Amino acid sequence: MSDPTRRNRLDEEASPYLRQHADNPVHWQPWDQTALAAARERDVPIFLSVGYSACHWCHVMAEESFEDEATAAVLNERFVPVKVDREERPDLDAVYQTVCQLVSGRGGWPLSVWLTPDGRPFFVGTYFPRDPRGGQPGFRDLLERLADAWDGDRESIESRADEWTRAVAEELESVPEPGEPPGPDVLETAGEASLRSADREHGGFGTSPKFPQPPRLELLFRAYERTGREEFREVAVEALDAMADGGIHDHLGGGFHRYATDRAWTVPHFEKMLYDQAELARAYLAGYQVTGDDRYAAVAGSTFEFLARELAHPDGGFFSTLDARSVPADATDGRAEEGSFYVWTPEEVHEAVGDETNAVLFCERFGVTVDGNFEGATVLTVGASVEALATEHGLAADEVRDRLAVAHEQAFAARADRPRPARDEKVLAGWNGLAISALAEGGLALADEYTERAVAALEFVREQLWDADERRLKRRFKDGDVAVSGYLEDYAFLARGALDCYQATGDVEHLRFAADLGRVLVAEFWDAAAGTLYVTPAEGETLVARPQELRDQSTPSSVGVAVQVLLALAHFVPDERFGEVAATVVESHASTVERGPLQYATMAMAADALAVGPLELTVVATALPAAWRRRIGRTYLPGRLLARRPPTDRALQRWLDALDVADAPPIWAGRTQRDGTPTLYVCRSRTCSPPVTDVEEALDWAADLAPKT
Repeated sequence: MSDPTRRNRLDEEASPYLRQHADNPVHWQPWDQTALAAARERDVPIFLSVGYSACHWCHVMAEESFEDEATAAVLNERFVPVKVDREERPDLDAVYQTVCQLVSGRGGWPLSVWLTPDGRPFFVGTYFPRDPRGGQPGFRDLLERLADAWDGDRESIESRADEWTRAVAEELESVPEPGEPPGPDVLETAGEASLRSADREHGGFGTSPKFPQPPRLELLFRAYERTGREEFREVAVEALDAMADGGIHDHLGGGFHRYATDRAWTVPHFEKMLYDQAELARAYLAGYQVTGDDRYAAVAGSTFEFLARELAHPDGGFFSTLDARSVPADATDGRAEEGSFYVWTPEEVHEAVGDETNAVLFCERFGVTVDGNFEGATVLTVGASVEALATEHGLAADEVRDRLAVAHEQAFAARADRPRPARDEKVLAGWNGLAISALAEGGLALADEYTERAVAALEFVREQLWDADERRLKRRFKDGDVAVSGYLEDYAFLARGALDCYQATGDVEHLRFAADLGRVLVAEFWDAAAGTLYVTPAEGETLVARPQELRDQSTPSSVGVAVQVLLALAHFVPDERFGEVAATVVESHASTVERGPLQYATMAMAADALAVGPLELTVVATALPAAWRRRIGRTYLPGRLLARRPPTDRALQRWLDALDVADAPPIWAGRTQRDGTPTLYVCRSRTCSPPVTDVEEALDWAADLAPKT
């Protein structure tokens, strides 16, 4: 029988990223038992390349090396080359990315790892150029040196592989001795750490590259609400303003690019990720709730419109990414260029807009110049205020706004005719959960249509990726193909999305789905002996380490989100172990969070949720009055748990049956309508308001019950 690894097998895969490499001369293999067995049989190392479809440097390395016949010949003869989509396999990425960070102090994509046939790493890096450059070895030379070392110095390689494997297992699997859970002051401690790392000149945190870091912004707003310290609010608002004005924000089409390459947020890496849209929309909604500034509501709304226009599956879910690159219309070599869809020259603006005054205003508003700020063109940023333009051109501010609106519409239409970036049309359960949560919150705060989109996405994911009979969640849907068992983030993020849909709609089916996901989450990812939650299920594939995800990465900590969701669900299904598990996880990692609350912002907020409990807003009504819904949605109420309860005991019993709960939990028990009208109960930590029928009175009670430090 012929060796199946002697050809490129990626044409059998559904992942768009893997299929991008199906025509490479490299004999790429997916990560599966066939490839791993072949490495053992041939006794050659595995070359593991981890990336994703929107990754710019992944494309560059592919064009330089993986499309090169001579390089492919070395890979095929002396290695088993394996290609992994990090969006499908976050467990593999977490393990080997951690190795890269431990060894080199940095990570990223493409991730390049050389493994023994049993998966132990012995050399690691990210992007390697084809030829030696900037102190980096050329990729083909490196391949040959490592292959020669495998043949001639096996003992040293095996020793290094053992050492690195022990190190990554210690880093990812270890759990400190449990301690006293952090108290309510954890928010202020983390907020103070945020202030120390804040860039008060340009907004955000650190220097460059600049990442949005939504969990830190949420933490700062919570710390401000808790303490009243204005500086916490100022730093969060400065970051929101800087991102909204900068090149990371798509000023024509809405939404955000992944990160900025410079300190001033001017030039982004142009890929657009579903998770960034979701988490940044939530951050801007929080900014709107805290400040009342309509600008933040507009940014969140335009981000939701981008999702609907560019990433929506026709049946309700959301696709994963837009590429950073596209092929310019005037390209002679057919090569894609980063950012070409988004950047402008003055000539292009004048051609698109037509009216001379409008074109000039557009260029001045968004900083479009002859020299540009990115490879001879301009990434749009807010360069001048409407008021300054009005003064300069002798126009009324309203006229400037009207003219800019016309120019915006014309430029957007012209851009739509450009060759578009490729779209990765995977639907991922966890990432959709993030988008569902954001849309559900947007439905409460802004417009009911966002709630409808959240519910449609939840129903799509539930129909396509949830097996109700087996009670298991799959991670990925692509063109009818369903694959990859769900990870902790899939269960945690989707459970939060379902819970938020219940808060927005009062539909108990969404709450039941959240509870079902919570039950499997505990059964599959909770390790009672270690006192923690792992990324992979107990019966999942055995890797060189079983990772935990405590830090916030490009997505929030899956452990932190899981703890928050379990604490919330415990108020509806108290007979489950949800509260116990959540509390134990916080205790297990108490010292970690207290030492570095900024690096563990989501975990810090989970610890705070355990310390102070949720703000329960129980509404006894057939339907939440529209005015109440919008008033609650536009008020900043961190830790809010908006719990609908049907007004009759018979209807409530149907809800309890749906949740498989014997008795009404305290959040519903004994709470009835007053005078047959919708009634609110406001509670925190067993302290409750009387039943009230006025939403403003309820919000006054919420303010009175808010914990203070």
